[in-house]
Amino acid sequence: MKDFVKIKNGIHRSKPIVDAVFPLLKGVTYGKRGAFVTVDATALMGAEFTKIRVLVDSPSEVVPATEQEYSNFIPENMKPKKKKESKKQAMDRIAERFSILDEMTDAVANGVVRGLIVSGPPGVGKSFGVETILEEYDAMAKLGGGVKTEIVKGSMTPIGLYKTLFNNSAKGDILVFDDCDTVLFDEVCLNMLKAVLDSGKKRTISWKAESSALRREGIPDRFDFKGGVIFITNVNFENVRSKKIKDHLSALMSRCHYIDLEMDKVTDKFLRIEQIVGDGMLDEYEFGDEGNQEIVNFMLEKSARLREISLRMVLKCADLRKMSPKTWKELAESTCMKRA
Repeated sequence: MKDFVKIKNGIHRSKPIVDAVFPLLKGVTYGKRGAFVTVDATALMGAEFTKIRVLVDSPSEVVPATEQEYSNFIPENMKPKKKKESKKQAMDRIAERFSILDEMTDAVANGVVRGLIVSGPPGVGKSFGVETILEEYDAMAKLGGGVKTEIVKGSMTPIGLYKTLFNNSAKGDILVFDDCDTVLFDEVCLNMLKAVLDSGKKRTISWKAESSALRREGIPDRFDFKGGVIFITNVNFENVRSKKIKDHLSALMSRCHYIDLEMDKVTDKFLRIEQIVGDGMLDEYEFGDEGNQEIVNFMLEKSARLREISLRMVLKCADLRKMSPKTWKELAESTCMKRA
């Protein structure tokens, strides 16, 4: 993740640098000529200026900046041109990300990986692949003495999180947090997540506050967590603006494996829908390829008004088509869309 700085007043090779924004390479350092900051000036000055030193009178002349400020500062004709991605390339990219998710989930199930965070927009099938693999793991675990996986959904208090972690702390246990994003905004919960998602061999969780609820249930105020954790979230950890939360999320990413499914654009969501429908998502409805495509095309046409673009919306439309083949589109207009 790049850091950016704004140089309010500086000098490079006797030329003034005033209110300029650059990617930061190294913070303010002191040399023979005084204080200087090292930045990447490629976009502004050319390919030979990938690393320049800008002299400043004092560190106060160098202030933090955002990527957006940098983008606004660089002239359009100097910005690097992105190659347009073809539909096939985009579908291959999305398929590869979900293939990696399957592989990493399998690694958690087998105890090779201890902690995994999966980030992506809602309704694109993040949970489906994880749950499918873990269902197979559960089936195998039953033969050896019981189900090992628990999937937790919804909000959770800090003490509720502590109890859940204790009840799934044995070696071989796998705990999946799905749609539990509220815990990311509670400092106590975050600190517990940091501990259980750590890739280190010893993960000790403690509850220092007095709790009669823990005593009643015989839960100790300290235990070692030996299970695996998968945290599925709609939050893109790398784009959070709050400095306080961002530092915590960065700490989480540094402790475990983090997968961003890279599906921020509407077109990516539709490509994912095409993939899943093509893989047989709607086979049980027996619409045939033409009927399946009709649903996808309808969603494409109405994408600006749909309450969400997701696999859940595909199923909603499929249910309506099954219920009323002639009027399903009118029904979808009333039940699945925002007012025009």
